[in-house]
Amino acid sequence: MSKLRILYVASEINPFLQTCEVSEFVRKMPQAMQEKGMEIRILVPRFGLINERKNRLHEVVRLSGINISVGEEEKPLVIKVASIPNAKLQVYFIDNEDYFHRKSVFHDKENRFYEDNDERAIFFCKGVIETVRKLGWAPDIVHCNDWITSFIPLYLKTTYKNDPLFKSAKTVFTIYNNSFTHIFKNDLLDKVKMMDIEDNMLGHLKTGDYEGFIKLGAQFSDIVSFAGDNKKLEGLVKKVNENKIETIEKDDNYTESFYNLYNELVG
Repeated sequence: MSKLRILYVASEINPFLQTCEVSEFVRKMPQAMQEKGMEIRILVPRFGLINERKNRLHEVVRLSGINISVGEEEKPLVIKVASIPNAKLQVYFIDNEDYFHRKSVFHDKENRFYEDNDERAIFFCKGVIETVRKLGWAPDIVHCNDWITSFIPLYLKTTYKNDPLFKSAKTVFTIYNNSFTHIFKNDLLDKVKMMDIEDNMLGHLKTGDYEGFIKLGAQFSDIVSFAGDNKKLEGLVKKVNENKIETIEKDDNYTESFYNLYNELVG
């Protein structure tokens, strides 16, 4: 089998940030795939809880400097990088002062969900794609993890569908038990829109809730998997497209299962 290129996109990764099971999954999978000969890139947000000095993050000037549009505004994209200790893996961090310098992830000190978490997700997803374009690196598989990555499958199937770097890429969307109860405002759809995205493509987002994000990610991805048991969300995804669901048990062999899945998708 040829050397596959896999892009992992997630909300967090161990050891830089560990607030939920995403961090362990995204720590283990890339290393396992790299050991099988695959070429890996990892992108996560640079949340304010990540200690830059301790983790030796530094800015990649050649990748930074792009402005990312979110609704009517444009925000500067800053890219930082660090190496995972004891592993030959680098992690790229998507950063922006307005969105990611708070000393928390998705909730404030009173445990209130940030009103602009939708904008943070949009900025992150667009930033990921633009960073990969700057790298000039064409992934075979884009493995999106958790709701914050929900817009990437949409953007790759629409705005970037003819981009030489992405036109052959397959997307995997892994859903975790990290739901939220917040309802975003009606301008969510306008903020998400990009070139080649029609209103009818964003129907699932009209609810402005967690399930809307999940259904949108499932709609445009090639395969959906679940980290853990979640019958309710599996039912939702089946309504979107039941042929996309891949059941991978989180046992000792789950990295092997994903390895086989990646090769089947590209093959």
